[in-house]
Amino acid sequence: MTDMHTGAGRAAEPPLATPAPVAQRKADFVDLLLPLTSNWRSLLGVPLAAGAFAAAASFLVSPTYTSSVTFLPPQQQNTAASALSSLGALAGISTGSGKTSADQMVSLMQSVDATDHLIDKYHLLAVYDKRWREQARTELDKHSAFRIGKKDGLITVSVEDADRARAAAIANDYVAELRRMTSVLAVSEAQQRRMFFEAQLQQTKERLVAAQLALGESGFDNSALKSEPKAAAETYANLRAQLTTAQVKLQLLRSSRSESNIDVMQQKAVVKELQDKTDALEATSQPDAANQSDYVGKYREFKYQETLFDQMARQYELARIDEAKEGALIQIVDAAKPPERQSGPRRLRIAMETSILAFVLYALGLVVRDRWNAAATNPQVAQRLRVLRDSLGRR
Repeated sequence: MTDMHTGAGRAAEPPLATPAPVAQRKADFVDLLLPLTSNWRSLLGVPLAAGAFAAAASFLVSPTYTSSVTFLPPQQQNTAASALSSLGALAGISTGSGKTSADQMVSLMQSVDATDHLIDKYHLLAVYDKRWREQARTELDKHSAFRIGKKDGLITVSVEDADRARAAAIANDYVAELRRMTSVLAVSEAQQRRMFFEAQLQQTKERLVAAQLALGESGFDNSALKSEPKAAAETYANLRAQLTTAQVKLQLLRSSRSESNIDVMQQKAVVKELQDKTDALEATSQPDAANQSDYVGKYREFKYQETLFDQMARQYELARIDEAKEGALIQIVDAAKPPERQSGPRRLRIAMETSILAFVLYALGLVVRDRWNAAATNPQVAQRLRVLRDSLGRR
């Protein structure tokens, strides 16, 4: 009896569930495939129909055309390096950093000044149906693409527009705007040198005129000096001019390099050496303080300013030559022309992307609907769904 009761008691106990994760995963995967395979006709037909509809709708979109211009950006010139060897302390002052930054050229073409010129010239406010310039700039930027060749350094500007002729014209005018801006801005090393020496030349010219007037007021004439004082004055003037030009070169080097740079350190040594020589010459030949109005001292000052002005003028002219060459070196490789074929809309791509998206969404909808229906057959889930519907209905 005890065994029977014990056996009966054991039979009444619920059996322990044995987990079967692999089998369960297989069952879930099959459950996901069932709604897809049972509706395979619509699963194929709906995406195809959606793609065909999208392709047909793309014919309602106005065609667009893309035109491109390719050009060689300006290079910083060092062609005057051989001529600079005759300028003593100014030799090598024009050495630059190499090529002009292509990114800088692109930024100039994308600047507000350049884009506003294009907006006004082609009436892009009306073309893009925009009220504000800022909106037109944004729209023009969307329709423009700038690419810099990594190997050849060439810059390609592409413009997309509904008018094929306007697309080519805007692309070519991007380069025209770049030429205009580089002609008025000190973008390159040669332009910066030209502006620097222009200011130095003007200051030296003023000092030269003052020295010439002072020399004339002293009653100086050509017979007033003997050969030795004249030679000493010219030697002193040349030495001071070398010192000044060496200081100018050091100033330019410091503007782009650190104090620990080897070129800066070497130039500082040159300046110190010339300064020591000038101090020594002044100590032996400088007139007394009471005789500062002496014609020898004024003649030395005049010769110094004259020599310095000559060197500054020559360097200024060399910088102008380099600057002119840089502007001419914006060379068009391939000019933009009105394209023969439209670049958009890409109907095949639109149809394919729409079909893929429709396939994914429709398949997901079939799976979700099947899972929903399966869950609704569960009494507990059905009860929760009724509560949910009732709460939504009350709201």
